[in-house]
Amino acid sequence: MCTTMAVGKHATLDGSVIIAHSDDDVSDERLIQVPATSGHAPARDTRPVYYDNAALGPMTDPVSGRLYNASELYRYIGGSRGPGYQLTEEEKAARDLYDSIPLGSIPQVASTYAYFDSSYGVMNEKRLMIGECTCGAKVHPTPEPGMRLFYSAELSRVALERCSNARQAIQLMGQLIADYGYYGTGETLLIGDTDEAWVMEMCGYDMDGTDGLWVAQRVPDNGYFVAANQFRIREVLTDSDDFMYSENLHEVCEALGWWDPAISPLLDWLPTVSFGEYSHPYYSLRRVWRALTKAKPSANLPAWVENGYTRAYPFTLVPDRKLAVADVAAIYRDHYEGTEFDLTRGAGAGPWSNPTRYENNPDQGNAFEINVYAPKGAWERPLSIYRCGMMWINQARAGLPEALSGIAWVGLDRPAANCLLPFYCGVTKLPDCVQRMNLLDFDMESAWWAFNFVANFATLKYGYMMPDLQAVQAKLEAVAYGKIAEFNQDEGNPTPEQLTGFCCEHADAVRKAWWSLANQLIVKYNDGCLTNPTVTMQKIDYPEPWLRQAGYYQGPISYDRQVCREDRAE
Repeated sequence: MCTTMAVGKHATLDGSVIIAHSDDDVSDERLIQVPATSGHAPARDTRPVYYDNAALGPMTDPVSGRLYNASELYRYIGGSRGPGYQLTEEEKAARDLYDSIPLGSIPQVASTYAYFDSSYGVMNEKRLMIGECTCGAKVHPTPEPGMRLFYSAELSRVALERCSNARQAIQLMGQLIADYGYYGTGETLLIGDTDEAWVMEMCGYDMDGTDGLWVAQRVPDNGYFVAANQFRIREVLTDSDDFMYSENLHEVCEALGWWDPAISPLLDWLPTVSFGEYSHPYYSLRRVWRALTKAKPSANLPAWVENGYTRAYPFTLVPDRKLAVADVAAIYRDHYEGTEFDLTRGAGAGPWSNPTRYENNPDQGNAFEINVYAPKGAWERPLSIYRCGMMWINQARAGLPEALSGIAWVGLDRPAANCLLPFYCGVTKLPDCVQRMNLLDFDMESAWWAFNFVANFATLKYGYMMPDLQAVQAKLEAVAYGKIAEFNQDEGNPTPEQLTGFCCEHADAVRKAWWSLANQLIVKYNDGCLTNPTVTMQKIDYPEPWLRQAGYYQGPISYDRQVCREDRAE
């Protein structure tokens, strides 16, 4: 359940198009480079299409009776995406694993582009970029070999393999949906290149269908867009170059009774194909409100609206000032600080201003159908959530040498407590520390585990530890921003090997710095005290308001029960 953002080239400081994504369910958070195939035909005539666990959880192949083997631990196992996903026979035997079983296949092409892959495709060597968020739809078909082969994640990978710009990618993914069928939840994919950004939203409409529905809308060059688990496209214009949609869209929606052209000449995508928000009111809209408000405070957008189909929040807006990667990161790191929804305040934040709200909600039912789903309670859902596995902020910029014009800024674990690591889209390899991660193996060579450990540890005394963390975060990100600026200003053209060397060395240096930070925090805040070169085990008392709220002043200060239960508030 993710948040995704796009910024047009005239809304950024350096003229980049930005496509960003937070992957808000911890699973297989490895960043893998899938190699290109070029200059010769691939070894096979077809390209296998695999099931995505992100769609509907673990599922079984009806032919073999075995799981497709796409899980939270391993999103894919096999050799068709290069060596990064291959396990040795010993590794597979140790955990009773086997290569993932394909749902089906499509014709292969003679050459493909290299790209970064995670739960979804990230960015390819031609600076084509992807972002994603899951959305509820009225119908969520299951996969079926020969009928429904594609979910958005696998669509994004095929697009990155075969396309060099956003329009090509949308057209290809739309054709794949038409030819091979769509399964799973509703989905929003953001697609960008050096020139423009698009929003593509898709869903199924028939549990036994062989295609799907989709619509795409262009983000204005001066615009900022955000989606958070809810479709954001509304009226579909049929005579605009800023829209694309499936050929069956209007026919299907009218036939199902979802849309009546006599009442609404223009099809309104959001209410036509979905029930609005997911899970509970403001699960999606609060994040949209906050992200738009942080980009454009002057808009004075309302925090409270009439329902999940509100028109209070525009598709895009023009930011009050042009945005940089750091500004987008700051939006992702938000917990509503300074607003009436501030998660660092109140009883839920405990004594140390902790915005983490663990979810263990016993409510049952279809959380995608919010019109009938009725949870008994809910926390505010922030942009930076504890269960975020990773994020990326992709930027692609025209006017630079191709080697320098595309960067994936990757942050592992939750946004508030991670550190962005830059990877040029043309690097020859990725560092080992970002390609290794497994939820069953605590691994100090893994960058993800370094960030996850520190983020979890910091929740013990959040208000104290986070300033220490943020100081290291700012210092290391400043190093990366500075080095990227040096590369851009240098009249020379660094080689892919030089860029690879910087990206790999910097990522591993950050990993080591984060483990060093873990050591410092453990020593400094040992047993809830403060220890540094000037003080040793200095007691840190709880804040006065929290002491009163927790009942400290009704504690055992007398042998007389009545005295201990008196309210001594001043």
